[in-house]
Amino acid sequence: MKLKNVLIVVKDIERSRWFYHDLFGLELVLDNDGNMILTEGLVLQEEKYWRAFLEKEIISENNSCELYFEESNIERFIEKLEKYYPDVKYVNRLMTHSWGQKVIRFYDPDGNLIEVGTPV
Repeated sequence: MKLKNVLIVVKDIERSRWFYHDLFGLELVLDNDGNMILTEGLVLQEEKYWRAFLEKEIISENNSCELYFEESNIERFIEKLEKYYPDVKYVNRLMTHSWGQKVIRFYDPDGNLIEVGTPV
């Protein structure tokens, strides 16, 4: 068995598609009516479908998991983030961990937590 994809719930699938394209270069692999597969195995699913499947409310900004990306030029990434998405909600701005890794954490437009760090 292998892990195939990671799915996140989004309110506006087109907005989210472009968010992940603009910042991380993820491309559309499959568009299946409210369910999009992007490169790197990220799946976007519209909230209305997810809510119908689970019959539970969606809790954004729940901080129970994150999408993790690495970028060697993190300062350039932050410039791009602030240019394309100036209203992004930060969890923490650029910081350096005790082991020397630089990271930032922020939410995507739907409250999914993202971390971008320099390679370890």
